[in-house]
Amino acid sequence: MQTVTAQDARIPALGFGVFRMSDAEVEAIVPAALETGFRHFDTAQIYRNEAALGRALAAAGAKREELFLTTKVWVTEYSDERFLASVDESLDRLGVAQVDLLLAHWPGDAVPVAQQVAWLNAAAAAGKTRFIGVSNYNRSQLREAIAASAAPIVTNQIEMHPYLDQSAMLALARETGVSLTGYYGMADGAVPRDPLIAEIAAGHGKTAAQVGLRWLVQQGAVALSKTAKPERVAENFDIFDFTLTEAEMTALAGLAKPDGRLVSPEGLAPDWAA
Repeated sequence: MQTVTAQDARIPALGFGVFRMSDAEVEAIVPAALETGFRHFDTAQIYRNEAALGRALAAAGAKREELFLTTKVWVTEYSDERFLASVDESLDRLGVAQVDLLLAHWPGDAVPVAQQVAWLNAAAAAGKTRFIGVSNYNRSQLREAIAASAAPIVTNQIEMHPYLDQSAMLALARETGVSLTGYYGMADGAVPRDPLIAEIAAGHGKTAAQVGLRWLVQQGAVALSKTAKPERVAENFDIFDFTLTEAEMTALAGLAKPDGRLVSPEGLAPDWAA
C-alpha cells in the first residue's frame, strides 16, 4: 500500500471509511476490506459504529500492528470533563489501547482552536493516540492549530472531489508538511455519473469511481473510500496500477464550481474563505 508521509506519520494513502454505515453493514463489509488489502480504517464518535468496527476487526483476526485506525472526537465532547473521557470510551468501543490518529471532528463556533489542540495534545501525551490532526478546519484555523500544537498536526481531513477547488488548502498543506485526507470523494454519487470522468476512466480500463480516488491520491492526499457492497471493495482498492496524465488531472480540476461544496453544517463549519 502506498503511504503519505506527514511529519513522523506514514498514513496509508487509501482508507476505508464507515460514515453512515450501520453496525450490520460494518460487520459484513470489514472482512472483505481486510481480505482485499485495506488496513486503514476511519470512523468517528458521531458515526456510532466504533464498536461495530472494533468487533469486525477482532472477529476477522486483524493484527493490530498492521492497522491504521482513525477516529474523531465530536463537538459535544469539547470540554475539560469530556474530551479525554470520550477518547477512552472510543478506545473501549474499538477494543484497542490507542488509535493511530485522533482528530477534532469540526472546529465548531464554541471552543477556540487552541483549546481543541490542547486536548488533542493531552490525548497524545497520555498514550491514547500515536498522532493527532484536525478535520474541516479552514486555512487560518489550520495555521493556528499548527502554531499552538506541541505535537505535529499530521492531517486535516476535508471534503475533496473534482467539483470543489481545494488548491489553496493543498498549497498550504505542502507548505506546512500537513497531509490532507479527502472525504466525500464521490461527491455524493456525482463522480461515478460524470461523462467526462467516465471518458477518462475508459481510456485506462478503469471505472469513474477509481479515477476519482486516483485523482485524490495523485495529488498527494489520503483518500477515504466507502462502500457497503462487497463487490465494490476490490474496485475501490485497485487504483495503484495506473497514472492519470497531467492533462487528465487538469481536466478533472476543471470540473470545480463555485457551489461545489456539499458539506457545510451551520454551527460546525468555519468560514471556508478564511
